[in-house]
Amino acid sequence: MRGWWQELAGLVLPVDCAGCGAVRVLVCAECRDALSGAGEGAVRPSPRPAGLPVVRAAAVYEGAVRSLLLAHKERGALPLAGVLGAALAVAVVGGGRGGAAGPGGAGEVVLVPVPSARRQVRARGHDPARRIALAAAGRLRRAGVRARVAPVLGLRRAVADQAGLGARQRRENLAGALAVRRGARGLLPGGTRIVLVDDLVTTGATLAEAARAVRAAGLVTGPGEALRAAVVAAPADSFRRIERVPRV
Repeated sequence: MRGWWQELAGLVLPVDCAGCGAVRVLVCAECRDALSGAGEGAVRPSPRPAGLPVVRAAAVYEGAVRSLLLAHKERGALPLAGVLGAALAVAVVGGGRGGAAGPGGAGEVVLVPVPSARRQVRARGHDPARRIALAAAGRLRRAGVRARVAPVLGLRRAVADQAGLGARQRRENLAGALAVRRGARGLLPGGTRIVLVDDLVTTGATLAEAARAVRAAGLVTGPGEALRAAVVAAPADSFRRIERVPRV
């Protein structure tokens, strides 16, 4: 009920831009541009956790992008899922011919969101990564990409709040915490391309654990690089650690 009320209220009541405070607009043109994907690229946390797949991000986690993500995740600004999902879709197809997906690519693209703990979902009234993933899949389908969301990952034990933890502490906190749900194999038939998705990457510990769980379940049988990940945003220094290849 809380989630439905938040979404309805966001649609019918006057709002200010969650990115910069511009009046009576959900997302102003300038903040929308920050999420356009113009700065999309590969990112790599340092140190890079073992098992982390190739990760692409649509925007730098700062300024308006940070404000928009926090408004959606922590303050229940659910209509923001549309613009955030559009940014995530750019990251999913990022890298051109070498990216995870494309209108001309073979097979289906399956977005696997990183799950939130049940207590967080209850507190927030929604699952942010899953909501953004659903919006991204819709955007991809409209662009001609066969895409869907498969929420096959779940927490198999309690984990501590990640806020305030360093990179090593996050890896230890999450080690072995995720697992593929029973019966998930039927949701991911052969020929699908799995892309792990989340709203944000910082240390990479969460995506590395998600990748471990997917590989352990035998859902990815090729080399490790066959698995991809995409996020809405990442810290600026994560982008600078990757050598950019000019697009042609």
